[in-house]
Amino acid sequence: MFFVEKPYVSDFLKRTLRDHAIPVVGTPAAAQLNLLPGTTIVSEEHASRMIADGACPSVYTTSENALGWIFQNAEHQFSRKIELFKNKFAFRTLTRPLFPNFFFAEVRADELATFPFHTVSCPCIIKPSVGFFSMGVSKVSHEREWPETVASIFNEIERTQHLYPTEVFNPRTFIIEQCITGDEFAVDAYYTAKGEPVILGIFHHYFSSEKDVSDRVYTSSKAIIEQHLEEFTEFVGEIGRLADARNFPMHIELRKSHDGTLLPIEVNPLRFGGWCTTADITSLAYGLNPYLAFYRQERPDWSDLLKGKDGKLFSVVVLDNSTGVAADEIAAFQYEKVLSLFEKPLELRKIDYHSYPVFGFVFTETREERQEELRTVLHSTLREFVAVQ
Repeated sequence: MFFVEKPYVSDFLKRTLRDHAIPVVGTPAAAQLNLLPGTTIVSEEHASRMIADGACPSVYTTSENALGWIFQNAEHQFSRKIELFKNKFAFRTLTRPLFPNFFFAEVRADELATFPFHTVSCPCIIKPSVGFFSMGVSKVSHEREWPETVASIFNEIERTQHLYPTEVFNPRTFIIEQCITGDEFAVDAYYTAKGEPVILGIFHHYFSSEKDVSDRVYTSSKAIIEQHLEEFTEFVGEIGRLADARNFPMHIELRKSHDGTLLPIEVNPLRFGGWCTTADITSLAYGLNPYLAFYRQERPDWSDLLKGKDGKLFSVVVLDNSTGVAADEIAAFQYEKVLSLFEKPLELRKIDYHSYPVFGFVFTETREERQEELRTVLHSTLREFVAVQ
């Protein structure tokens, strides 16, 4: 069954749900998201029984906002499996057998200011143990940066903690962990009923600098998928075996070091990329519907899907508000001017930037020889696209 939740459900997913009679749980949120007539709706009571009757229920959520409902209605074993992935400290503890030398520590928010940071090797990353969308995430390169980092974290929490339920973003505890170097990737995948890993999308996450921890550009291509499909499948399988994950979709972020070592950054349970992004562009790029593949337990034939895709880059561009201008001071965001940066934009999604810290999303197709358009938006603060009141 699928749960649809705020903040966003794409038209593509709505059509998928209706056209393939995928059961959608009839929560109050589902009633507010303008699902298409003819969508198969199951009652919350029926969904509760389905989850209770299945040792490994097959569940997909469009947003982690649905986790609260699941935690209240699912049996303990299933809830615990979600928590193993959603809580970053629990995830590090789970995967310690694979990475015994990886440093991490959990700290309460009210202890950050007095935490003995001199005991931590730099550079390191600090982020909420339960987080989302790079909120509250910082990289600390030197001990002297710690007081400023703590102040910045608390300022961001003050601005954003009301946006999501505590199951999605909970800044009461933080994890401090060693900095993982190398190229970063985002992977959409699921585990079959037998626990076998299936990759549904691979994206290279680009950054503008060593200090950058934002979510601006994610790019997929034939070369990226072919180069990493086998090793990422094996890697995802190792993690799944530790958690005994079955019938379980996920979005995993990982880094590949220069010597080829793979290390996970985090795993987002029961969904693919947030805001219906990576799954939707996978369909636009390759004709593969990840939602349907998970629902039907299908394995993509990547050798066939990648035919004719040489030299093409397919990207999700996250237009986060990095302008330095508060949303209530912005009179307008110039979406058409942003689109003019790209030779072949595939889709523009406008978001209410007064409610969320993002102006929208752009899906693009870029020829390899025109990668400069991606570098331009990657390094932009987007200030040039804002009209101030």
